[in-house]
Formats: sequence, C-alpha cells, structure tokens
Amino acid sequence: MSEYLYSMSPSDEGAPPERPDYKVYRSRRGFRLNKPDLSALRDRARRDRGEREREPRLEGFEPERRRGVGWWLRRIGLVALGWLLLSVLAFAISAQIQKSKLADTGDTLGGNPLLAAFPQNILILGTDVRSSEFASSEAQDEECVDAAARGEQAPSGCEPARADTIMILRAGGGAFERLSIPRDTWAEIPGVGNAKINAAFANGGAELQVRAVEHLLGIEINHVAIVDFGGFQDFIDAIGGVKVKLPMKVCSSISGGTYNVRLTAGEHTLNGEKALALARTRQQNGFVDSDGDGVPDADQPKACQDPPPIDDLDRTRFQQLILQGVKDRLTDPWRIPRNFLFGPWIGWNAPKAFVSDMGALTLPQLAFAAVIGGGSKTTVLRPSGPGPEGSLFVPQENCARAVRRLTGDAPDEPPACSPAG
Repeated sequence: MSEYLYSMSPSDEGAPPERPDYKVYRSRRGFRLNKPDLSALRDRARRDRGEREREPRLEGFEPERRRGVGWWLRRIGLVALGWLLLSVLAFAISAQIQKSKLADTGDTLGGNPLLAAFPQNILILGTDVRSSEFASSEAQDEECVDAAARGEQAPSGCEPARADTIMILRAGGGAFERLSIPRDTWAEIPGVGNAKINAAFANGGAELQVRAVEHLLGIEINHVAIVDFGGFQDFIDAIGGVKVKLPMKVCSSISGGTYNVRLTAGEHTLNGEKALALARTRQQNGFVDSDGDGVPDADQPKACQDPPPIDDLDRTRFQQLILQGVKDRLTDPWRIPRNFLFGPWIGWNAPKAFVSDMGALTLPQLAFAAVIGGGSKTTVLRPSGPGPEGSLFVPQENCARAVRRLTGDAPDEPPACSPAG
C-alpha cells in the first residue's frame, strides 16, 4: 500500500488530498506564423551583458562620440563668424571715436544715412600742419596740430592751417568717383572774398572749406573727412601696403629729408611711410648729395637721374593713385584670406586714417561702396592758366565738365568757379 506524503488536518483524516491552489489561463485561438525562438533571445541577452561587463565604467562617464566632418565644419564656421564680428565691432568703435573728434560744422553737412544705396559727395581734406613726427623745422605745437586735425580754425598763437589736399569722393549706389581740386585754385570764399581755395580752412576750418567747395562747383557736400597722417600710415601698413603705377620718375625729399621718395616709372608696392611721402610730393628735389657740397652725386639713383618736373597737379594724381591702391587692396579676391586674418587690425586702423562726421553707421557703408563701386581714371579740376597772386584760374565750363564727370549730371547750381579779376 502506497503512502501519501502530504499533510492533513485532523478533520481531513481518511479524505482524498486537496488540490493545489492555482489558476489556469487559456490562450486565445489564432493563427501563428512560427514558434517563438526563445533560445536566440537568451543568446543575444548574454552577448549584450558580456559586452557591457567588458567596457570600463566610470561614474557619470559617457563614451565619446566620433566627430565627423560636419561637426568640424560647424565649429570652424562659428570661429570664422566670431572673428568677422570682432572685425566689424573694431571698425564701428574706431569710427565712432574718430567722429567724436570732429569740430562742429554747423548745418553745412546733410548726408543721407543710407550712403550704400544713395551716392553722396565726401570732401577729403589734408592740412599743411605738421607734427614733429612728420616735419622738421616747420613742426607746430601739439595744440595747433590737434586743432587742424579736428577741423577747427587755428587757435590764438598758432599759424593758420591751410588745406593741402582737397578731393571730392563720390561714393554709394555703385559709384566710386574722385575729383581733385588744386589747392591754388582761385575761388570766391564766402564771407572772406577772393583767394586761393585752400585759404578757406585758414579762415573758418572745415566748415568754411566745405562751403567754399560747394560755391566753387555748385554741388552739395554731404560728408567731410580730414586726413590723419599717423592714422593713414598705420592703415596702409595694416592692409599690407598699396600698389601704384607711376607714369613718371619721382625723386623727392619730404620734411627736410625725414622722408625720401626714390621711385622709377612703373609699378611699386609702397608701405605706409612711402605712400604718405608720395602723397605729399609736389616737386622733384630729392637728389643725393652725400658730401653736402650742394652738387648732386654722380652716381644718382635711377629715379633721380633727370626726373621730369612735377607740380601740385601731379601731387593730386599721386593721391588718387594711392586711394585707388587702397581700394584695390581691399577688393582683391586673392587677398581675401589675408584681409580676413588681419580683419580686426584693419577694422581698427581704417577709421583712424580720417577724422570724419561718418561714424559707426555711415563709415562701414563707405567701405562697402568702395568694394562694389567701379574704378575710374584720375580726375583733376583743370585750370586754363595762371590767376591772381600765383593762383590757378579755372573757367566755369571746366567746373561744369568736372562735375558732370564726377556725378553723371549737371551741377545743382551754376558753379561760381574762378572769379574774374
């Protein structure tokens, strides 16, 4: 007789064993494609578990993802954008600083803030006042130099400053044209009388010089910019110099021999110092006299061997060549990498070349206008002959012709040009 090995309560003695307490679930009937492969799932789970155990684990550490080409391109793009913004910011801050230096010009200037879209006339001035850095015995006190640089009339005790350079730059709306006015042009200066046009600066600073040019040509001047010699030189160096193509030999000595120009006819790349010296050259006087006897050495540099005579008209041409050289340097596609690399330095030094009423809003538009504007030939207001007091006489038809070439239209008002008598 078999024994049952299960426990029974006293009341269940002799009764059949009790069923275990469990539930029965019945699967739903349906069609199965195949039988589940549980062994394959177990094998996969073991493999995954083994790989995780073999990997080193650190608290809070996640495996580094592989960085592809797209990741690097995004990072390089962000760095390049930041560098470009830094260049623009340096330009804007420097431009605003230079604008704050300009003396009050009253209501003479009425430029449109949208210079990039609408062409405007910018009067560029350079004075004959020299600091000790750019002059020898003719250097003036710092107070006199600062006043001329701001466009103010000379304070008491200072020699009156005259405009050495007078150039109109028409820029914006696709235009980038230049017209130089010889400083000895005979003109009627409002409130002063008849004199050489550069005397307007001596009698009323930049404000009167603007009014004198407007009266001379019958056009409106929208902005003014006074050349800063030191800033101009630094700017030329920042862009890697300028390339100019000279039509003649130039052999000159500037500021008592402080700066010398020895250039043959043809193409040259000039640094800031040489470019500034060329812009100030108006006569051939740079022969080499090593023994100081007043007689030129026999072995003169090639540029100083029988150089042709030049005058103030040639100087205006040199200045326009340099200005065109600056434009070419900034717009040359082969120099884009170099200009981008030195962007912050160029942006900071470019506005320092001038003291101007064009600040952080307008001056960047002038740079843009230089990039998109077409180039033009050197244009000078041509005199027909000598005038009173050693001046140059320019007839009215010459003024009208020069304005039409500059603006593409007739003068706003009949130009006064050189008064008779």
